[in-house]
Amino acid sequence: MHGEEPNDGWPDGEDFDGALLEEELRQAAGVLDPMPPGLLQIAVDAYALHDLDARVAELTFDSLVDAIPVRGATHAPRMLTFSAGEVTVDVEVTADGLMGQVLPPQPARVEVLNGPQPGVPLTADDMGRFTTATPPSGPFALRLRTGGDVVVTEWLRA
Repeated sequence: MHGEEPNDGWPDGEDFDGALLEEELRQAAGVLDPMPPGLLQIAVDAYALHDLDARVAELTFDSLVDAIPVRGATHAPRMLTFSAGEVTVDVEVTADGLMGQVLPPQPARVEVLNGPQPGVPLTADDMGRFTTATPPSGPFALRLRTGGDVVVTEWLRA
C-alpha cells in the first residue's frame, strides 16, 4: 500500500463531478419539493431591494390609516407620503394610475416596483412630478434615483 495513489472511493479512479451532482439534486428538488409561491414572492421582493446603498424611505402618512373619513367619499384616492432624510415623496394612487412628486423638487428616475414584473420606468420632471396611467396591483414600492442617491420606499399593498 505504500507508494500507491490514495483511493478516493470512486470506482476506476473516476473524479467526482460536484457540479453535475448539484444540478441533478436541484432538478430532483424542483420536482419533488417545489418552492412555495409565497417564498418565491419574498425572494423577488428582497431582490428588488438589491441596492445596498439605497436609503429606505419610511411611510409617514397613509390616507387609509391616518386620514379622517369623509362622508360620501367612497372612491377617494389613496394618499401616501414617504420620507428618507431630506427627500420626501408624495404619491396619489387611484384606479386610473399613480401620480407623485419628489420634494424638494428635482428631476429623478422613478421605478414602480410591482411584484415579479420589472419596474415601470418613469421620469420626474424638474418640479419632481411623475405619473403613470397604470395603477399598481398587489404589493408595490418605488425606487428613486436622484443624482447619485437611491431611495426605495417601503412595500405596500395597492
